[in-house]
Amino acid sequence: MNLDDYPDQDGKEVWPSQDEVDQPLDATDDVAFRLAVRCGLRSEEVIGVTPNDVVDTDAGMILRIWNGAKTGEYRETPIPEALANTITTIADVRDEPDDEPIVDVSKRTLRRRIAAAAEQLEAEIGDAGWQYVGMHDLRRTWATQLRSADVDAMVVLDWGGWNDLDAFLDHYRGTHTPEAQRRERGKVDWL
Repeated sequence: MNLDDYPDQDGKEVWPSQDEVDQPLDATDDVAFRLAVRCGLRSEEVIGVTPNDVVDTDAGMILRIWNGAKTGEYRETPIPEALANTITTIADVRDEPDDEPIVDVSKRTLRRRIAAAAEQLEAEIGDAGWQYVGMHDLRRTWATQLRSADVDAMVVLDWGGWNDLDAFLDHYRGTHTPEAQRRERGKVDWL
């Protein structure tokens, strides 16, 4: 887990590794957590996702964000097929129209759920870094993992709804994933 001090407030920015992200994903079927860490959604966007927003396109399964939380702009971001199937299954069994949100909680409740999950992980795993993990850290982690997998920065910007490359690089990309650091360390014999 990579941590860095916030430049202008208390606390830390956190970028869990892929393995650290997989731990809570394996332990929960929380759609909200998955939308944040697998689709890069902001809190406001997570609670707005409806079954109608999941679409199979020529580019693969995508999630349509009709009104981005910060920009108000439309964007499309890829969604893992398993998560798309989960949303479709929920829609099939519930007794609500497909234009009703899947995650029926407030932003505050959503953030409390993420904090409670992080607290539980800190207790189970013993890594104090989890105490700093919040909803926005999941979005940063998503972006960092895409870049570390060599996804083009402009594509990541498009998927995440960022308009400014400098802001993305300064605030979201973060440090390199442990996987990328191991790969780079492997290039040096003495490390």
